[in-house]
Amino acid sequence: MIPNKIVSVFIGVFLTLGSLYLALLSWNAVKAHDYIGVSPKQVYSISIMGEGKVVAVPDIANIQLGYQIEKNTVAAAQKDNTDKMNLMIDKLKKDFKIDAKDIQTANYNIYPQYDYSNGRQTLRAYQVSQNLNVKVRNMDNVSKIIEAAGAAGLNQVGNLTFSIDDPEKIKEEARAKALAQAKQKAETLANVVGVKLGKVISFSESSNDNTPQPIYAMNKVASDMGGGAAPTVEAGSNEIIIIATVEYEIL
Repeated sequence: MIPNKIVSVFIGVFLTLGSLYLALLSWNAVKAHDYIGVSPKQVYSISIMGEGKVVAVPDIANIQLGYQIEKNTVAAAQKDNTDKMNLMIDKLKKDFKIDAKDIQTANYNIYPQYDYSNGRQTLRAYQVSQNLNVKVRNMDNVSKIIEAAGAAGLNQVGNLTFSIDDPEKIKEEARAKALAQAKQKAETLANVVGVKLGKVISFSESSNDNTPQPIYAMNKVASDMGGGAAPTVEAGSNEIIIIATVEYEIL
């Protein structure tokens, strides 16, 4: 049997905990009564939009160089194509100091070519084509590379685009301008209506990256790939725009 002393202690502890629980329930009931009929605190705010615009000159050019040839046999077409493309790759690396990581094979295709006559097809030749995507970091070399491609006998040059190597740095500058404009507009509005601004409640942004199209001069472009004069290429400029929407608390 359990000694009477232990039973008494257990009953005492139980009664004490029960008293504390009842006291806590009573306190919560009193606090709840204090808030009956009282509306939750209303938070007032205003949303302001700001625009940040930065114009930057591209420092990277991307261009695609390629060669397509037809021969009577696959081996002959492959050799011709390989010789010219390897020559161009060698020029890019040695003459223009293009790093290997900035030269990427875009595609390599072999297709049979047929002639059709009187409902019959006749094998004419085999076509082999290969393209390279080249990233040019020295903008002064863009026109020279186009000229070199013509001199090397390549017959496919295109997809010339310009970009910024570190666009996030430009976006940070545009974002700072957008936030500064939003804050100035919010402070002006607050002074007009006679209120004070509190903390920022929310923030969102959108961006508009405009990539310019390359501009060619009207002199002879090496489109016939006969090693003609190189075109004058202008990179233009990129306009980075950040639209920031900032919500401020009104005190």
